[in-house]
Amino acid sequence: MPDLSNRTAFFWLAAILLLSFVLRLHNAGRYSIYFDEKSTLLISQGVCLEGANQKDVFTKKYFTPAEFWKPKTVADFIEANIRGDIGNSPTYYAVLWVWMEIFGLSDLSMRMPSILFSTAVILLLFVFVRRHFRSNVLALLAVGIAAVEPFFVAYSQMARNYSMTFFLTLLATHVFLLIIEGRKEEGEERELSRSPSSLSSPSSLPPLLLFYCLIFVLSVLSHYLAVTVFLCHGIYALLYLRNVRTWVGLAMAGIVGFGLISLWFIYGGGAYTFQTMAYQADFYRNIALTNPNGTPFGLILPGTIPNITKRAVPIFADLFLFTNGLGSALTGLKNAGLALLLGCIASFLLYRYGRDQNPPIWIKIAVPLVLLAGLPIYSVVPLRFLVLSVALVFVFLMGWYIVQRTDTREKRYVVLLLLLAFVPTFFLLFMSWRNNHTFGITQRYSGFSFPYVCLLIAMAIRQLASLRWWFWAPIATVSAVQLYFVAGVLMQIYGGVEPKYTYFQKPRIENPYWFAAKELERQYTPGDTILYPNMKRVIYSKEIDETYSKVALLDAQLVNVYLPPNAQYWQRIDPNEQDKIVLVKDRGRQKITIFDLKDVRY
Repeated sequence: MPDLSNRTAFFWLAAILLLSFVLRLHNAGRYSIYFDEKSTLLISQGVCLEGANQKDVFTKKYFTPAEFWKPKTVADFIEANIRGDIGNSPTYYAVLWVWMEIFGLSDLSMRMPSILFSTAVILLLFVFVRRHFRSNVLALLAVGIAAVEPFFVAYSQMARNYSMTFFLTLLATHVFLLIIEGRKEEGEERELSRSPSSLSSPSSLPPLLLFYCLIFVLSVLSHYLAVTVFLCHGIYALLYLRNVRTWVGLAMAGIVGFGLISLWFIYGGGAYTFQTMAYQADFYRNIALTNPNGTPFGLILPGTIPNITKRAVPIFADLFLFTNGLGSALTGLKNAGLALLLGCIASFLLYRYGRDQNPPIWIKIAVPLVLLAGLPIYSVVPLRFLVLSVALVFVFLMGWYIVQRTDTREKRYVVLLLLLAFVPTFFLLFMSWRNNHTFGITQRYSGFSFPYVCLLIAMAIRQLASLRWWFWAPIATVSAVQLYFVAGVLMQIYGGVEPKYTYFQKPRIENPYWFAAKELERQYTPGDTILYPNMKRVIYSKEIDETYSKVALLDAQLVNVYLPPNAQYWQRIDPNEQDKIVLVKDRGRQKITIFDLKDVRY
């Protein structure tokens, strides 16, 4: 497959970016915010969950939206961050606060930064591949895969820090490689002659190091686990970097970055992070050892090697588009063993005859026959096992491309790609074993890996395209079957019923708090009173969860977020009601149920 001209490549890039944005925007404001997004909303407004910094509001007999919306201080934002997200992600909440100050409070507005960052990942991935692997075709294949990756689509529609962190960590890796390349150019320049200035030229290295330091700080303060990406950078430097000046520069960037981050841990919300994490480790470990099924947090098992492995298999499978869903869909070792054996045979045939101009006549039908041989034998989901066979072929093609079509520099970069693809998940597995529970083994905590995995898959596709048509056609046909399954996952995401990504098995309704606020705004007249329900509060941590209030305030907080900030509506918590928001009119003679929140709090 010859490379494309820049003009053609940019045309296709524009089309893929448009597709990416549409896929991420579709249905993004349809479903109500769930608990994590409720935390996001309140933290971004400097409001503590359950009103820890609003004692003067909620201890009064009546309170108003104007009192709820009194100006917040930096200390309010920090306390809200501590109580709502253990001090994590301050940069994301700062960005979101600015965004909503400009574009207002709505579910779509709150999720739009995630949509934009997720789309920006596509553009940055193109720049990354084109710059470091020197191929427009490879770059377009990688961004085409990333555009339809269900993980990216799902998390782009959540008002959480993930999409922003994926963008920042990919940018950090891009700048890291520019620094490495710049030092190499510096050595060549010293020996030969001065080259024209460029982004990665020696003269640009000090600014690049400062930029790398800044991205390091922003990434880690967007999500603490982003540190695993920089761990991969460090491992790569240990393996391949031999330039002392570069080591000194990166070390200084790291020291300054850690110094800046430590300010948040000493004086900001991070001061309680490690304490809270230690408490959570004990909390989930106790659940795993005593009551793994009877919790609202899902199944939590002890962190034994078998339990960790069982949880890890679908995580690794879902990293790759060609194996997405296989980890949870496949059952039976015999079926899987047969599928993998057939994949090995097909891979051998590709390697032996894939480039021959005049192969034996029988080889033209051998690959499809090998792949289809298992269909009558697989006892369940035969198409899934057919896809598993082809998945192994893709792994082989990936390796074949790396061995045959990358130079020494690119092979080193592939090592970095592999580190970035797997180390974040292995870190989660290690922490699960160390803490003795499986709660933290979840895809979103290692989602930094996905851009690099998309590039690895692109390598396999490009290698496939270089083979004779009788080899690539059957592989492409089975890949279309997997794309059908992926499209089904996307439809489930849009329908709100994909538990793996949306966390729900039935669709959420539209935001009941926004609806209630608009209805109250329409019906309220002076002298009316708004009654809010109170759910029984569950105190998990006295330091974080316990406040002055014995009743739950969250429902009242979430409705007030959407009410006019200068409104003088009389409101109070109804101690006798657990679910209904009620408007009381005519001095109590008329009660109107505005909304019943039973089963829709998510």
